[in-house]
Amino acid sequence: MPDTVVIRAATAADEESIDQVISAAFAATEFGHQGEADLVRMLKADDDVMVSLVAEAGGAITGHALFSRMDVEADGHAIAAAGLAPVSVAPERNGQGIGDALIRAGLAALRGEGVMMSFVLGHEGYYPRFGYSPELAARFASPFAGPHFMAMMLDSNAPWPLGGRADYAPAFARLG
Repeated sequence: MPDTVVIRAATAADEESIDQVISAAFAATEFGHQGEADLVRMLKADDDVMVSLVAEAGGAITGHALFSRMDVEADGHAIAAAGLAPVSVAPERNGQGIGDALIRAGLAALRGEGVMMSFVLGHEGYYPRFGYSPELAARFASPFAGPHFMAMMLDSNAPWPLGGRADYAPAFARLG
């Protein structure tokens, strides 16, 4: 039986383990490693990290999710928004709900901080389960526009903005 997984805030002591989980998780995908560990370090150095969570089981880091500050304007007003990237789970722990738990805990933390929206660039078959919508994201001008670009209102009762602009933290452009 697998160890109990605990979701908690990432600490400086977790950095090496986070790097290892990210590298292993993305090496196991069809896209391969794209510099996600470097992105996490750059976002941290730029002080653009809003929420960074780890999943820990049996004393080992088995997953990580990071939400970073975004520059978002909706209907002519700047709003608090966060981008989800990256989400990583150790390949041997895939399919055990770790990514789901990390994302849900991160979204709850953002809600608690009064963040209005979250954006993600990811699989359109996975992220809608959390409330992300390509239709909402399509209302925003962004370099990442397309079917994999999704957004959600963190207050499910809030009306969708009519339009605006959504820019990820500067580290995303430097990664390119």
